[in-house]
Amino acid sequence: MLNITRKVEYALIALRHMQSKSDNTLTSANEVAKQYGVPRELLAKTLQQMAHHNILEAVQGPTGGYKIVAELDQISLKDFFEKLEGPLGMMDCYFDSDCVQIANCNIRVPIQRINNNMRDMFSQMTLQEVTQ
Repeated sequence: MLNITRKVEYALIALRHMQSKSDNTLTSANEVAKQYGVPRELLAKTLQQMAHHNILEAVQGPTGGYKIVAELDQISLKDFFEKLEGPLGMMDCYFDSDCVQIANCNIRVPIQRINNNMRDMFSQMTLQEVTQ
């Protein structure tokens, strides 16, 4: 089964939380972790990663936190997933041909077709659509 990772799930939760605020106040990892019951350490690393990719801005200090700086309607889900987790693919052989069974594989082409369709679908959806 194809699953979204916890890291991506927590990132989406945080973005949706930030968008729900009426003003442009900062959001801390502690605030989101407590409200939604997610692990603070993984969430903090995920927020830092989104800041590294210029989706969020990190503000240092005792009253610091994060705020959205990117135009979420300009970021595809495919790009977002790949920023957080690397190449989007159903099977490793889509990106890595070190598989020992590649010469005898009879499902590689159909799986690539499915993978391409999945990537196309996520390319057409924006981060704004999911977090709004």
